[in-house]
Amino acid sequence: MTDLSSSSFFSDFGLLLYLEELNKEELKKFKLLLKNEAMDAGDCLIPWAEVKKAKREDLANLMKKHYSGEQAWDVALKLFGKMNLKDLYERAKAEINWAAQTMGPDNTRAREAQEDQETVLGDGTEYRIQIQEKFSFMRNRKCLLGEPKDFRHEIAEEGGKLLEQLFDVDVKTGEQPQTVVLQGAAGVGKTTLVRKALLDWAQGNLYHEKFTYIFYLNAREINQLREKSFVQMISKDWPSTEGPIERIMSQPNSLLFIIDSFDELNFAFEEPEFALCEDWTQVHPVSFLMSSLLRKVMLPESSLLVTTRLTACKKLKPLLKSQHSVELLGMSEDTREKYIYLFFEDKKLALQVLDLLRNNEMLFSMCKVPLVCWVICTCLEQQMEKGGDIRLTCKTTTALFTCYISSLFTQVDGSCTNLPNQTQLKRLCHLAAKGVWTMTHVFYRENLRKHGLTKSDVSVFLDINILQKDIEYENCYEFTHLHIQEFFAAMFYMLKDSWGTTDCSSQSFEDLKLLLESNSLRDPHIMQMKYFLFGLLNEDRVKQLEETFNCKMSLEIKWKILQWMKILGKSDYFSSQLQCLELFHCLYETQDEAFISQAMRYLQKVVINIYGKIHLLVSSFCLKHCQGLQTIKLSVVFEKMLNLSLPAETWLRFLSFPDDCQNISSSLTHNQNLMHLDLKGSDVGESGVKSLCEALKHPDCKLQNLSLESCNLTTLCCLNISKALVRSQSLVFLNLSTNNLLDDGVELLCEALRHPKCHLERLSLESCGLTVAGCQDLSLALTSNKKLTHLCLADNNLGDDGLKLVSDALKDPQCILQSLVLRRCHFTSLSGEHLSSSLLHNKSLTHLDLGSNWLQDEGVKLLCDVFRHPSCNLQDLELMGCVLTSACCQDLASAILNNPNLRSLDLGNNDLQDDGVKILYEALRHPNCNIQKLGLAYCGLTSFCCQDLSSTLSSNQRLIKINLTQNTLGCEGIMKLCEGLMSPECKLQVLGLCKEAFDAEAQKLLEAVQVSNPHLVIKQDCNDHNEEDGSWWQCF
Repeated sequence: MTDLSSSSFFSDFGLLLYLEELNKEELKKFKLLLKNEAMDAGDCLIPWAEVKKAKREDLANLMKKHYSGEQAWDVALKLFGKMNLKDLYERAKAEINWAAQTMGPDNTRAREAQEDQETVLGDGTEYRIQIQEKFSFMRNRKCLLGEPKDFRHEIAEEGGKLLEQLFDVDVKTGEQPQTVVLQGAAGVGKTTLVRKALLDWAQGNLYHEKFTYIFYLNAREINQLREKSFVQMISKDWPSTEGPIERIMSQPNSLLFIIDSFDELNFAFEEPEFALCEDWTQVHPVSFLMSSLLRKVMLPESSLLVTTRLTACKKLKPLLKSQHSVELLGMSEDTREKYIYLFFEDKKLALQVLDLLRNNEMLFSMCKVPLVCWVICTCLEQQMEKGGDIRLTCKTTTALFTCYISSLFTQVDGSCTNLPNQTQLKRLCHLAAKGVWTMTHVFYRENLRKHGLTKSDVSVFLDINILQKDIEYENCYEFTHLHIQEFFAAMFYMLKDSWGTTDCSSQSFEDLKLLLESNSLRDPHIMQMKYFLFGLLNEDRVKQLEETFNCKMSLEIKWKILQWMKILGKSDYFSSQLQCLELFHCLYETQDEAFISQAMRYLQKVVINIYGKIHLLVSSFCLKHCQGLQTIKLSVVFEKMLNLSLPAETWLRFLSFPDDCQNISSSLTHNQNLMHLDLKGSDVGESGVKSLCEALKHPDCKLQNLSLESCNLTTLCCLNISKALVRSQSLVFLNLSTNNLLDDGVELLCEALRHPKCHLERLSLESCGLTVAGCQDLSLALTSNKKLTHLCLADNNLGDDGLKLVSDALKDPQCILQSLVLRRCHFTSLSGEHLSSSLLHNKSLTHLDLGSNWLQDEGVKLLCDVFRHPSCNLQDLELMGCVLTSACCQDLASAILNNPNLRSLDLGNNDLQDDGVKILYEALRHPNCNIQKLGLAYCGLTSFCCQDLSSTLSSNQRLIKINLTQNTLGCEGIMKLCEGLMSPECKLQVLGLCKEAFDAEAQKLLEAVQVSNPHLVIKQDCNDHNEEDGSWWQCF
């Protein structure tokens, strides 16, 4: 016998009678859902071992035992709804209502409680009661896969706190937001939360001081309406006993309208604002009404709470005057962990699953969504019961969802359910793919009919929980989760080749090339489908699905993807880190090493910025198959990796090529094509340098260029680098800029530079903490090294004393240095004498950068005495920001005229003014002048110098590049300049100017010049970094 309350609420045998109507498969599903229901921390845990083996009568008794009275029926009713057993649900609900009317004492207590509530709530009580009755039954019935109920109290408490704050006054503006947007991923709980808000308000627990009435508008219901007035739209739940609803519309500032699932609205929202309606009593198309409400044309004083998926935010934002956005992130990491421990009764198994999921950041992130967490746990539990290797299942999202979807089609005894035929499957996949591309996730009967899906077709997918029918809104269907839709959408491309073209007319989304060229910035909504597609290229996955669906899937798509890779490999498509990382994500999903090797052989350069574990995982997996790579630009930034702290030798080993690599040495020796490695910005540190240097010392390492700029190197690192420089047979360019090497570190490097077996040709030590003490070692190295031709010492505090030591080395006939960068080295005009003496004797130096030093006119005058000498071989001189004036221009002009070797001169950021440059222009017009590039940016020039420049451009046959940016030439100056630019004698190819800085008239003149002279490029940035010119040290 049941207890008293149970017998008074329902007949002793009522529950059993309903369970008897379930077939074998339905009973199994009921038990699984009951397991989830029982996992709520606030409920009595019903023993799963007993439930699993219980027959129908035993199961009914277990439920009566562990759930008090009517609670057992609440649970049963909820589970019938989740199983899409509409007839059973409706009959049980009707019987519950009948029982409630004949409850006797319990019914009396309920009436008394209701009367007490009416006293508290006052006006609008009937509406509130109706809302409570309607939405209490709707709670948690959207998921038919068995959405977990665990942590409901905990999550509800967190949700309650969030709801309370949504309409709080903004502390910055002092205003209460009128429009709040609650955004988040699919299934994260947006609808649940706003329905909780509505229920809490109806119960008098929320917003009772802010809003007199709240109305709920759901996209699925709105989509099925045609023409109505707005007041008719919101009257559906309005009790007649409350009186006319129109009376409350006169106080819109006390009204809140909840618009749930904006992303599902089938409206373009392209109506012009003047065409929208203010009158809420007028009949209009529902799309006009929703647009008018959102744009605050109708009821502008009212408040809005809008839920949407993240993918629809771009569409929503332009409609709103102002908004307060809140992103719902789903279950926290701790909550996910608690759920997994509750799901698996064996703590050891739970810990194993947790470790595997944490190692796959993408899967663990998916677990933020309660339903997906349940799907993943269920799938892994089934795999363990079969004795399968869950490590393989957890490697990729495709592997896991393949296992899960296969399980939906397979009975406990191994037999298959009623399988869809090939035509049904193909049509479902076409529906899924089109939906993903168009961000359509709710389908109506007409959508299904257009894709050839009949009622019997749909019932096949409903029975196996691929599709679900909305219990609340007629005519609405959806995939049980977005990821399920994305999986079948990916299958569409696998089936398309084997089954030919679809019955539907060919559409753009069917083009594989469009999918392959998509990226997360432009098309975030299709990225998971793209990952699934690559995952389905795995032959084991294909075999598993072919056995599940009893169909043939084509792998011809592999060849098409390889052809696409071949074409893109020849372009700059993968030059950005975004494309590289997303390609690696896709290839990692395949877990097909042979295919990855084929695909990656077309890539010669990759650029990757690693900020998370998943980036590290997919990059390391793919890089070991890049045998054709010549250049790797890799940045590993652990500060952005959410407390991830890996020593450098660990992540460097991630880049190892063979699986049995013990250190980075094999990484670089295995790839005979890899010549450029850029680790700029990575936290390499001492341990990482040690691993890297082991590779450099290996005779099979072919690396030529290595950049360790800003890699947290110290003096101690230089010992390993020094040893590697002596042993490396190939390294010719080393960039150690922006590391705290100090003088002691440079001393160690100089030991290697003095060694006859050091092959280094270019070395950058910019901003390494070098002082005059380190210059002594450098000076000795420069006089003994027979290979080093390029040296950058920029941004080091060398001073005049340091410059003297460097200059002494330049005098030595053994010094073969060709390029020397001394920018921002803190020396003065005193160094002019040392440098001039050195340049007079040096026969190899062709490029000298002295920019941003206090040389002044006196220092430059001393240098010009040397530049005029015919034995000076200098070709490229940079004097930007050297505190020069017009007083030095006569000396510079003389140097230009008398030195036939000087080709490039940069005088930017000096106060030369018009008088100074006029002297230079005169020299440029002389036939003996060989200057090809001239920098005059930010030199205080005006329109008064432009006539001379115009004349110079018309007569000079060698000048091909001049930089005039950041000068106030004005429209008048541009007019004069354009005369010279349009001359047929003008040979200029690059003009440095910011066209946007001039007025419309001047811009038109410059555009006309470019039309008449198509070889001329006018651009603001003239610094084209080139390894062959003076900016080699800024290149990699």
